[in-house]
Amino acid sequence: MSSAATDAYIDDFSAFIADSPSSYHAAAAVATRLDAAGFSRLDETVDWAETRAAGPSYNYVVRDGAVIAWIVPADATPTTPYRILGAHTDSPAFKLKPKPTTGSAGWLQAGVEIYGGPLLNSWLDRELELAGRIVSIDGTETLVRTGPLLRIPQLAIHLDREVNNGLTLDKQRHIQPIWGVGDASRADLLAHIAGIAGVRSKNIAGFDLLTAPTQRAERFGQGRSLLAASRMDNLSSVFAGLTALLHARATTTPADTHISVLAAFDHEELGSESRSGASGPFLADVLVRLGDALGATEAEQRQAIAGSWCLSADAGHAVHPNYPERHDPVNRPVAGGGPLLKINANQRYATDAHGAALWARTCWQAGVEFQEFVSNNQIPCGSTIGPLTATRIGIRTVDVGVPLLSMHSARELAHVDDLAALARVASAFFTPRS
Repeated sequence: MSSAATDAYIDDFSAFIADSPSSYHAAAAVATRLDAAGFSRLDETVDWAETRAAGPSYNYVVRDGAVIAWIVPADATPTTPYRILGAHTDSPAFKLKPKPTTGSAGWLQAGVEIYGGPLLNSWLDRELELAGRIVSIDGTETLVRTGPLLRIPQLAIHLDREVNNGLTLDKQRHIQPIWGVGDASRADLLAHIAGIAGVRSKNIAGFDLLTAPTQRAERFGQGRSLLAASRMDNLSSVFAGLTALLHARATTTPADTHISVLAAFDHEELGSESRSGASGPFLADVLVRLGDALGATEAEQRQAIAGSWCLSADAGHAVHPNYPERHDPVNRPVAGGGPLLKINANQRYATDAHGAALWARTCWQAGVEFQEFVSNNQIPCGSTIGPLTATRIGIRTVDVGVPLLSMHSARELAHVDDLAALARVASAFFTPRS
């Protein structure tokens, strides 16, 4: 990818991050771009049989904070296999509790609980917004974002002279953000949010609202080669997959060798066990219904799955220059060295030898160098949607992603070339050369 093309990609990715402060907003941002490219949004409560008209079809479905989109080529048969790029839309944060208006010592505060595994200290002294959805008593769902509203203030060093020798945060007492001053008994945070959303607070029956840093993505460093941003784990993979699917859509004739699918799940940071997570039924539901629309029998659907591949794309770790001993002594990915092939002997990543070969072929087609990632034996390996998808669907899966520093921080760090390279490989995955 040329320098100009990389610049354009990073600008577009940065705008996507800004549009996606919550998983619900990320799904909506994906849907907006799919709509503009001529994809049709389907309703899960109606029959999809009519989607198989003559010629290729381009469709998607949103389930809460997750979205699955696909391209069915004109010559698809009941046994046409799938090429699925899987990612997730959620990131670590703090979620608003019921009865969220609290306060102490004349400050108004918001009651929050921890969502996923954030690096707690990285969220201190940052301007935060609340973003997500509110649902009225009649079931109407409204997306809302407040803009800068909250801040988790750190204790001044004058009041804790030993803080630089070790910071310990009490998860209940020390992470409740402030949002104003006054008497908490006379304030109403939810009413404030309702006013921003343009709904009546007394009609709100439920809400899923999470914090998000408001600082925009920023390029910096030598040659502006580094990008600092929130939520690159895992919007980097969602956007790469979306870019690749839109590229496949723009080709004159979609490849008739497979059905291209982008599956962006929610709740990966919580373990994926939800109706819109990778351990749930969402992807299986879509694949069964696509098979039904193609007239596939159960045996033919299983045949299609047997010939399919899933590229599980999630962020990985670059070697940290200040903590090199935390990484494997031989396999040492560096920023700018290319996207990662993620490997684990205990199947915390789903990559095997055949998956590694597929990844190598795809990177070769895209003209991209890649790196291998494996954990230090003394440090437990995280996991991704890859093993979950392989187990849930029975599909061959390979785990990949971009190398980051400061994963799960309020502000993560990546090399712009790695981000753009992942999109190129994803495009080659959807449009392979024979």
